[in-house]
Amino acid sequence: MPIANYYSALLSLFLPCALFLIFTQIYALLKEIVIAIQSYFEAHRFIVTHKLWKWIIVPGIVYAILFGASMYFFGKSATAVIQYLTLSTGLGGWIAKFQNSWLGFFFTFAGVILWLILMLFYFSLFKYIWLIVGSPIFAYLSEKTESIIEGKEFPFNFKQLTKDCWRGTKLALRNTLSQTLYLVGLLLLTLIPVVGWVTPLIALFAECYYYGFSMIDYSCERHRLPASKSIDYISHHCGLAMGNGLVFYALHAILFVGWVFAPAYAVVAATLSLYKVNPE
Repeated sequence: MPIANYYSALLSLFLPCALFLIFTQIYALLKEIVIAIQSYFEAHRFIVTHKLWKWIIVPGIVYAILFGASMYFFGKSATAVIQYLTLSTGLGGWIAKFQNSWLGFFFTFAGVILWLILMLFYFSLFKYIWLIVGSPIFAYLSEKTESIIEGKEFPFNFKQLTKDCWRGTKLALRNTLSQTLYLVGLLLLTLIPVVGWVTPLIALFAECYYYGFSMIDYSCERHRLPASKSIDYISHHCGLAMGNGLVFYALHAILFVGWVFAPAYAVVAATLSLYKVNPE
């Protein structure tokens, strides 16, 4: 058999299998994203039915105030950083020469993309600080949700709660480092015209995944999964994490009210979503 025919036969054999596997993975990912989104609606009904508002409102208002103030100052600093880079490198004067050309448009648009990436980076840092500070409340709310579903109480153990908070802090720091490396790479991509335009979308999906990761980990933590197994489990259910984070970020479009509800709803929704993929 000629070599060309041999490779053609191999391609015709393996290509359908490869396409089937890719389709299966995409289908599973989209299915879990839908489950995660639906879980927010169920979380609202769950919170109303079981009167969990005291664990929602007070922490939510604190979060909303801190978020609003920090993003205002983050926005100012992001603009200052871009202006400093433009002036110190002499790029501003050079771009001004092409202000009315397509090249000028590309560089201006690249500046907007860079600003968005910096804001996402700042938001990421704020998010992890909040996750570390609010970890005891989020852990308790996740536990309360599961105790209602299971119809049993989990005994309170301060020593175990301290260990769980420390574990959550370590995971948050790990995710901060990983995500920072991704964002630094994306910042470099923003310098490439056209190609850099998709970087905010990539950064947003990474943000969504890492936030949803933290929400799901509260349940993994409660069931005494080691951090390594929790990471492995969530990576196999990345659709749940991504979908949870997507709605969390979407709620921020509803000024202040969405900010108040977003963190706690994300915890309850993440806990409920796990029962759909692991009903046992």
